[in-house]
Amino acid sequence: MAENIAIDIPEQFNAAAWLIDRHLAEGRGARPAILYEGQEISYAQVGENVNRFGNALRRLGVQIEQRVLMLLLDSPEFVYTFLGAMKIGAVPIPTNTNLRPEDYLYLLRDSRAVALVVSEPLLPMVAQLPREQLRYLRHVIVVESAPSASQIAPPAGASSFWTLLATSSPELEAEPTSKDDMAFWLYSSGTTGFPKGAVHLHRDLVYCVEYYARGILGITEHDRTYSVAKLFFAYGLGNALYFPFAVGATTILYPGRPEPAAIFEVVRRYQPTLFFSVPTSYAQCLAAADTADPPPDFRSVRHAVSAGEALPPSIYERWRERFGVEILDGIGSTEILHIFISNRPGAVRPGSSGQIVPGYQAQLLDEDGRPVPVREVGNLLIKGQSTCAFYWNKADRTRQTILGEWIRTGDKYWLDEDGYYWYAGRSDDMLKVGGQWVSPVEIENTLVEHPAVLEAAVVGATDADGLVKPRAFVVLRPDQQPSPALADALKDFVKSRIAPFKYPRWIEFVTELPKTATGKTQRFRLRQLGQPQEER
Repeated sequence: MAENIAIDIPEQFNAAAWLIDRHLAEGRGARPAILYEGQEISYAQVGENVNRFGNALRRLGVQIEQRVLMLLLDSPEFVYTFLGAMKIGAVPIPTNTNLRPEDYLYLLRDSRAVALVVSEPLLPMVAQLPREQLRYLRHVIVVESAPSASQIAPPAGASSFWTLLATSSPELEAEPTSKDDMAFWLYSSGTTGFPKGAVHLHRDLVYCVEYYARGILGITEHDRTYSVAKLFFAYGLGNALYFPFAVGATTILYPGRPEPAAIFEVVRRYQPTLFFSVPTSYAQCLAAADTADPPPDFRSVRHAVSAGEALPPSIYERWRERFGVEILDGIGSTEILHIFISNRPGAVRPGSSGQIVPGYQAQLLDEDGRPVPVREVGNLLIKGQSTCAFYWNKADRTRQTILGEWIRTGDKYWLDEDGYYWYAGRSDDMLKVGGQWVSPVEIENTLVEHPAVLEAAVVGATDADGLVKPRAFVVLRPDQQPSPALADALKDFVKSRIAPFKYPRWIEFVTELPKTATGKTQRFRLRQLGQPQEER
């Protein structure tokens, strides 16, 4: 458990105005808000463009509580869209840019979004969506790669982001929303692969700022934040948007893939003081560091943070030895918005998720709902003010997950005598791969679509860096023979059908799958098999 921290938020409260307008009112408009691709954008410029986009949405007829789906790269336009929608009381929904068209169709239909804002490079993912199946969608707004003209043909009737900004007023009074009004949604993967819309309120992000950004990281206006995790993640949204904006600091945004070379160059060029990443990326950076030219330099970073999946102790030790910076590992969730258990600066216990963040409370319960003793594994429940209000259109899942003031995280943990929490796996079969949830069922269903596959089962396995990746056990049809070429073909098949990061890193051919008397696959028996020898 941890102490409760009282934070006074007025009944009438608009989070977008809180993040921007007070800085302008207090004379901080000239301060740099965003560093992006050689540009320095001030808080005054951000405020003007937020207002312009909010006014543009109103001109298009977008009203309070109506949803605006965002399919945007990390960029200033993401900030303008997210805050502009919230400022008029609409509900922005940042969306994973690595999904497939059928996923976006589901999200648009489930959210009933009336507007879609999409970066030009991502247009192919949505340009062919069947509009007849999108009865609520009224507007598609394209953020061109350059303000001049689009290079990819937008859907018929689409609007230009830059034209809308140029023709809208820079003055906008914030909608007088309540602190308990819907502010934004974030979709979290479900155990069957179908996402759940976590509904967050205007007040939620304030608690994350006060509890974690100020309380653990000590963020100030002098910080520069750089998040490898993208803005569409709950983790990245805090790291790179509302954490720095809450204190008048500067965010560094990078739209491209977070490859090690790109990360090293962003750090060299912009000198962040707070660096946020995930274990997979930390491992990739370590592997690339010795051959990088120029050598990477993280001396500007006062705190490096990891979340998204458990950080192996070996990566922590290698990073500290190589760069002289400790990594503060922690755990957060889409539902709770950001990190609620974390290691502290100067008090890291490698391999653990750290201690409860003040402001949150934790329980570890057995299957009968009773507290477990120290060093025994239990199901983790968290109590905190940043928890989402409910899942959109999923009443049963809401009741199963949110128990009054407590929420089931779906994680199993054990607690040591010093109050450090140690990750022990998932309560369900979900996998955390590269910081993103992956459903084994979705991969299995994809594999069996291949004409050579009869059955498939997917579990998690650890690679050489101790990170979890999908491992598939495949039963072939009688007329098929196993081979390395077929294994590679199956991997490519999965990549072509679902988000590529979900593909199985190892495929092992077996004659049968272990099953219960009722025919259910026993994944736990597959997990007990030895680790795979290599990742092909």
